[in-house]
Amino acid sequence: MTTKAKSNDLKVSAFDPADYLDDDSMVIAYLSEAFETGDEAFIIDAIGVAARAKGMSEVAEKAGLARTSLYRGLSKNGKPQFGTILAVMKALGLKLDAKAA
Repeated sequence: MTTKAKSNDLKVSAFDPADYLDDDSMVIAYLSEAFETGDEAFIIDAIGVAARAKGMSEVAEKAGLARTSLYRGLSKNGKPQFGTILAVMKALGLKLDAKAA
């Protein structure tokens, strides 16, 4: 006889890719893959994930921006200005680079 598990017996935490971006090479690989998609919302969210992985307060300070505005702007529904993206990338120790498609 099998017993069904009660729904409150199972504990599942939300997946957060920021938990796995624990060194610069992982951040670079994650953002490179995001850029390859060409999906604006996904790219913005991925930059936000990388910023959270590095520490949003530290990134905001280095970028000269408010932490709360970064959370809002770098979400899936965010629409940050390009200057914000450049400042965050610089704060992450990264730069945007063009290459042939």
